[in-house]
Amino acid sequence: MELLDIAIVGCGPAGLSAAVNAKIRNKVIKVFGAEVCSPKLASAPWIDNYLGFHQITGTELRDLYLAHIEEMGIEIYRTRVDNIVPMDSTFMLAAKTDMFEAKAIIIATGVSQTSYLPGERDFVGRGVSYCGTCDGPLYRSKTVAVVAYTHEGVEEANYLVTVAEKVFFLPQMKDYHGLSSQVEIVNGRPLGVLGEGHVTHLALKDQQLEVAGVFIFRDVTPAEQLLSGLNQFQGAIVVDRSMATNIPGVFAAGDSTGRPFQLAKAVGEGLVAGLSAASYIDKSASIK
Repeated sequence: MELLDIAIVGCGPAGLSAAVNAKIRNKVIKVFGAEVCSPKLASAPWIDNYLGFHQITGTELRDLYLAHIEEMGIEIYRTRVDNIVPMDSTFMLAAKTDMFEAKAIIIATGVSQTSYLPGERDFVGRGVSYCGTCDGPLYRSKTVAVVAYTHEGVEEANYLVTVAEKVFFLPQMKDYHGLSSQVEIVNGRPLGVLGEGHVTHLALKDQQLEVAGVFIFRDVTPAEQLLSGLNQFQGAIVVDRSMATNIPGVFAAGDSTGRPFQLAKAVGEGLVAGLSAASYIDKSASIK
């Protein structure tokens, strides 16, 4: 298994800025991102407050970012990271069925465009999951629900139906082509996760689905699911001026660290995080 210097989770403005600056410091890096990097940026019709780029569209600016990355030989691994586990002196990253190891982590995942469901956070690890591949075997021969805000939910539902007794699929997007015919589609908006000690039901407007687990797939993995123990305040990852979190070797940048949700802030924080992570690795090596 290749040992990375820095694993950068997220390929939006903060993540790409971190990648450029870590690469300049001659670090072995890998950027993990979604199939489409920063859809929020791409959807911006005009950007007027980004210095040096007056009246540029979001798509044009994103294309410039990606061209810069490509020119520097930085590869984006188009798979979402599901979990990060601290080891003795490194971190293990699980991205679907692949595993990676890194000396430092930069979290630049942004913020989800959808809100938590009532009861969702109360049952994380007790019936609520964000990774079917990781937790699916725990629900063998049981009934589960998949709440899908992105097409990734289709892929995960197709896997879950091979291990669970029954899979309810609640599409929160228009396109869910490729869904297995064995998955039962339930139209409607989920209103909350219910249970006593463990998930027992998923509430909808007109019914309650009896389930042992609820798998939720959004555009962003919640920070507390990504890496256990991260300090947060009002949903944002707490960082210091060097963009360091409370976990040594873990840095964060961009929208994931809180407001304002602006390009200049994200790019600047990404730069600081990239340089700080590089310095952390250099200092760790000198101690050894």
